[in-house]
Amino acid sequence: MSTKPRVLIEDWLPVAELGIESRRERGAASALPPLSFLHIWWARRPLVASAAVALAGVLPAWSEELAKAFPEAVELQDEAAYRRWLLHLVGIWGDPIIARRMYDVAVATGQRIPNPYTYKQAFRNAIPRTDIDLLHAVLIHTWGELPVIADPTAGGGSIPWAASRLGLPVVANDLNGVAASVLKAGVEIPATRGLDLLPELKKWGGILVNRVEERLKEYFPSGKAETVATYLYANAIPCPRTGRLVPLLPDKWLRKTAGKEAAVRMLTEYDGVELPEPIFEVALGRDVDKTDASTGTTARGKAISPYDNLIIDGDDIKQAAQTGQMKQVLYAVAIRKPSGERTFRAPNQTDLDAIAAAEDKYAEVKDLWLATGILPSEEIPDLIPKHEIRPYGLTFWTDMFTPRMALVHGTFVEEFAGLVSDVRDALGDLADPVLFELALMQGKALNYNSRLASWHVSKQVMRSVFERHDFSFKWTFAEFEGATALYAWCLDQLLAAYGGIARLLDETGASTSDLEDRLPREVTVLQGSGASLALPDGAVTHVCMDPPYYDNVMYAELADFFYVWEKRTLGRLVPEYFRDALTDKDNEAVANIARFLTMGKRRQELADLDYETKMTSIFAECRRVLSGDGVLSVMFTHKKADAWDTLGMGLLQAGFTIETSWPVNTEMESGLHIRALNSAQSTIMLVCRKREDRTSDVKVYLDDIEQEIRRAAREAATRYQHDGIEGVDLLLSTYGPTLSVISRSWPVYSSTPDEDGRDKLLRPEDALALAREEIVDLRRSRLVGKAAKVDTLTDFVLLAWDTFAAREFPFDTARLLALAVGGLDIDTLERAKVVSKSAGKVTLLSPSERVRRGGDSNAPGVRPEAASFDYIIDAVDTTLYIAEHDGMPAAKRFLDKHGYTNEAGFISTLQGLVNAMPRTKLKGEWVVPEAGRLDILCTLYFPDVILPEATDVATLVEDKPEALFEME
Repeated sequence: MSTKPRVLIEDWLPVAELGIESRRERGAASALPPLSFLHIWWARRPLVASAAVALAGVLPAWSEELAKAFPEAVELQDEAAYRRWLLHLVGIWGDPIIARRMYDVAVATGQRIPNPYTYKQAFRNAIPRTDIDLLHAVLIHTWGELPVIADPTAGGGSIPWAASRLGLPVVANDLNGVAASVLKAGVEIPATRGLDLLPELKKWGGILVNRVEERLKEYFPSGKAETVATYLYANAIPCPRTGRLVPLLPDKWLRKTAGKEAAVRMLTEYDGVELPEPIFEVALGRDVDKTDASTGTTARGKAISPYDNLIIDGDDIKQAAQTGQMKQVLYAVAIRKPSGERTFRAPNQTDLDAIAAAEDKYAEVKDLWLATGILPSEEIPDLIPKHEIRPYGLTFWTDMFTPRMALVHGTFVEEFAGLVSDVRDALGDLADPVLFELALMQGKALNYNSRLASWHVSKQVMRSVFERHDFSFKWTFAEFEGATALYAWCLDQLLAAYGGIARLLDETGASTSDLEDRLPREVTVLQGSGASLALPDGAVTHVCMDPPYYDNVMYAELADFFYVWEKRTLGRLVPEYFRDALTDKDNEAVANIARFLTMGKRRQELADLDYETKMTSIFAECRRVLSGDGVLSVMFTHKKADAWDTLGMGLLQAGFTIETSWPVNTEMESGLHIRALNSAQSTIMLVCRKREDRTSDVKVYLDDIEQEIRRAAREAATRYQHDGIEGVDLLLSTYGPTLSVISRSWPVYSSTPDEDGRDKLLRPEDALALAREEIVDLRRSRLVGKAAKVDTLTDFVLLAWDTFAAREFPFDTARLLALAVGGLDIDTLERAKVVSKSAGKVTLLSPSERVRRGGDSNAPGVRPEAASFDYIIDAVDTTLYIAEHDGMPAAKRFLDKHGYTNEAGFISTLQGLVNAMPRTKLKGEWVVPEAGRLDILCTLYFPDVILPEATDVATLVEDKPEALFEME
């Protein structure tokens, strides 16, 4: 047996199948894996991709020796069968490529077809015991024992859960106490207790919910012919001129469903008498004034007073909030009638009296609850500016809740504390697992019952606080009925999530249908830094990790929202997870500029360095705990080159070589053919090994390996392009192979010395720039049909449409593309009126927006009277501008005047543009108008230009693609 067995992921990973199944797994919120519903955690990886990477990192690459070792196993007798077996082991029990192709045809044609996926989502398929037994036998044959899989930054638990499901020993670690709790509740407890826990969860959960309801029901009355479901509020401030209260309403809609419309009317006077604050009425159906319903009192951070129609500045709103003048006004109540009909009514005096009674009760208990640790007393720390909520008067974590909401959540904490001894007396060693799962109800309740939760008019449901990955202040918000509805719903959610998780685990590897013979599972959950794991040297065979993504999500900042409450419930069971006042941000591996706000212009540089240092330490710890023949796989998604530069440097400095990489499209689709996929959609799987010390003293410089880098990038791009990888993802797909070349020769030095003339280590970004240049050349050749460059501005426009398939795209990626095209920068492109830039975005200008007038007659742009053009894109855009405003005959005269109908560069550019621009129609109208004019222009005057087929996508496909299928 080899001392360093080659593993399957070093040779092959089914990227196309995994991409399709990952998107399918995440395609509908209601069909997500049950792990997603247990407790929120941000940026979970799809289970199918996690399972495949975890498994392919320990399964040996196929060999004849392996086939001979298991002569009775047909799954191992040839390489094709072996690869099919991996797909089977991760739950892909059909052909997703063919199914997706049928799906795309249905989307393009708008036809209804039978569901092309003839098998369930991959995570729903329970792997039989025979396959598990064979898998374990192969792994023991390869490694001598079942290999341990560890995830040092496990977060939401996708990787450890997927590995544990297959019966592999798992270690899951996270620095954050909330994440560690999610790992314990979502992986460890269901893996070891299974469905046996469910009856006790139902029993004791019901007792807890009833106790909470009994204490709160007087504060949530319902009428005789209704059941209240949701209360809708607006934040409100005094008008700075009249002193009268101004509700901050973006609009007045409650429901927009045709024939069932609902909206509020805001009355500022009654019977001719001015009111100190508005009162509200609810209009239904034909009584809704749609113009008034669409008119609000706030937009873009400002407000307009309904009393004098003058603007209230955003600073005045914040000042009112900070001085305690912001109030919360109930403007509508969502109810269910006995018939089941859902509708709305205006607030009544009973509602207002109940709110006042709850406020009085909260005032009565607040100080005691703060003193006894029932309520959080912690302040909200300063956050990254885009997450900042403190200017709106939210200073303490309790400020995120109205007094009635805080009363509800505090009551749960108190009742949970009282339940602990009861459960322990009754259940013995089963008590703490039951209590642990029940405590997670609190996270669901907090997320859906806060001043940052809101009403979703289109879907007629509540949005959670973390609809986005930030703390965004809400002008209007929604309150869950807190006595009979909130925690009863949370218990139902818990039972469904835990039951789903446990069932998937129990069914996998079960040898009998009644699940009596469960597969034994070994799960260890650790809470602490990934740079200091409580594991011995060489204890792990596969470190499979999904590290924090640079500056994508500030996990600790967001988790504080739960941490300050859950330390008072979960903290009673695992106090070591909640030992600090707030989550540990100092040791969190993210590029958090909030930690360096006092450093001025250097704050981003220091945040990057901090992230790189911490990731290097984590990778170094991974190297320590890895066995000599072990594998490190890193899943990473980020469109910023800085993120890849810091991650790559961390791997190199920690002593790893990057053996190979695989791009898997794991991100949820935001729209079909219409919305721009202008950010990274793929997760890049980097496969690494411990680097052996170099024996040569010869220094390696970037110049020495430049051609190898370019060749690796081009080969990778050609291969992945064939697999359907496009746009930003194609750029990213070359980063792994580029880092691989560097890592094999590390240390590598820059071709440019430092300020003192000394050699300096190469930054990965310098090599990644070479990879991008290769991609630009490759894609340009594909677009225009030849390798020759056109000109820099034209090249940028062609490559921008090709890369982003959208008019608007991220600044950072645009900057890198401009550099790769020909050393351009965004300022140069802006002066040439090719793009505009704003707030982290770059926008390609339309021909009409590029018109030059007066003194700008010689600058780049659209100039109908110009005698000549330095850039072909200017000539093309001028042609399109003339066609738009004066008609195609006028455009033809312009073309003839300049001789463009026979000019090779012009024709090549047209071919490149029609290949690069989205050729999509929505109900017959071109989504990108220039694409339509190009279509007509080429049809009339350029017969040699080959026009790709256009797609007309119905609105139905955009919103509900599943409606294309005749679902069974």
